[in-house]
Amino acid sequence: MSNNKLNLLSFKDNIRTLHLTWIAFFISFVVWFNHAPLLMAIKDTLGLDSQQIKTLLILNVALTIPARIVVGMLVDKYGPKIMYSLLLGISSMICFFFALADSFEQLALARFLLGFVGAGFVIGIRMISEWFPAKQVGLAEGIYGGWGNFGSAAAAMSLPTIVLLFGGEDGWRYAIGLTGAIALVYAFIYYNTVSDTPQGSTYFKPKKTGAMEVTSKGDFFLYIVMNIPMYAALALLAWKLSPSGVSLLSSEITLAIYVGLVVLFFYQVYHIYQINKDVFVKETPEIHRYKFKQVAVLDLAYLATFGSELAVVSMLPLFFSETFDISAVQAGLLASGFAFMNLVSRPIGGLFSDRLGRKKTLTICISGLAVGYFVMGMITPEWFIVLAVLATMACSFFVQAGEGAVFAVVPLVQRRLTGQVAGMAGAYGNVGAVTFLTVLSLVSAQTFFFVICATAVVTLIAVQFMDEPRGQMAEVLPDGSIQMIDVH
Repeated sequence: MSNNKLNLLSFKDNIRTLHLTWIAFFISFVVWFNHAPLLMAIKDTLGLDSQQIKTLLILNVALTIPARIVVGMLVDKYGPKIMYSLLLGISSMICFFFALADSFEQLALARFLLGFVGAGFVIGIRMISEWFPAKQVGLAEGIYGGWGNFGSAAAAMSLPTIVLLFGGEDGWRYAIGLTGAIALVYAFIYYNTVSDTPQGSTYFKPKKTGAMEVTSKGDFFLYIVMNIPMYAALALLAWKLSPSGVSLLSSEITLAIYVGLVVLFFYQVYHIYQINKDVFVKETPEIHRYKFKQVAVLDLAYLATFGSELAVVSMLPLFFSETFDISAVQAGLLASGFAFMNLVSRPIGGLFSDRLGRKKTLTICISGLAVGYFVMGMITPEWFIVLAVLATMACSFFVQAGEGAVFAVVPLVQRRLTGQVAGMAGAYGNVGAVTFLTVLSLVSAQTFFFVICATAVVTLIAVQFMDEPRGQMAEVLPDGSIQMIDVH
């Protein structure tokens, strides 16, 4: 096998693991977005109003922020095999709960809990990083992310038809129950067909669990600062659900959530200190150091790429139907072009990253994304609809290639922390989605696109501070000896 080529038709060890893992991610995405194409049927059955529907969309991404952080820690400690199997098994139960719900409150609770399944992404990132060398990891992670992500588009295309097959006003319940059953069966298949590492390799675990290890005083403070936006996004969600927003929560409960978030933040700072207090006493040996600024830049880059994708995918059908006065079905089909690009663009971002260099690829992708959103902000009803769709697809190519480029770097920061680095970057993607969707609820679609463009420009500046991964990283084997892992 040559340095960069992956023979995807071979079912040898690492390719087999790649296929089994992207399918697990694909199923988790089908479950995560199984409600979106069925919202009209759910609305009719339970007599919901449009504010309640919007609330369900927001709740769907809320829990994913803390879930990705927690799952990132657990996968580094217990390994991806057991964590993916558990995630699929637990989310199938929540899926059944959603399918059986007969009030808005039950739907809202089930949807909030299903945000947990969105953390599945992080598990596979660690799994793939164990099975592929640095020269191939960008492409492998890109295939994993791009093909798995396609689950949301697959749900949108297949579930309405499945509802019709079942028929009746409860057709949507059977369709959603079916996705839960598939997740439950695959949990057992995955557990029985994969292993955490190739034979003879060591699965490196963090020395301590509860927060990410850092290796210098400056990094300690940067890590704390980078945690603030995640709590701010959760506070923003609470505000959106409060009497000032959609009035799902009373002002007392909203206030309790704000206080809880502040307490949690300080509790986390205490944890970060407990795990990293050594950096104030003695210097970490050079060989064991990594730069936390790498993680911070990847967080921002994922906020601009995946954060904008999640937000745009949820608003694009409505934007097309209102701008060009076309039916919901036509608008849905045109907007699905954005998700379709994932199949090729994310792997291309990973492949270019392996070939051209990590920093250069990220710079190109985020520049293209900034221009793309600027052009989308100019779309008016006077445009030819074909041009609008082409502009959207070009923009989405750079967005998703950028996601591939981010996760081509994540496994090269520090092997034993890969789950946590992926978890934090992934959580930032959701922070971006929550922020952009909140902006959208306050301003016009044009302004929304310009805000994402401005965010991309700031991110582009930040990317210039990232170091290109070079040389090797050190990990300590169980017997105390040191293993060097190539990062380029």
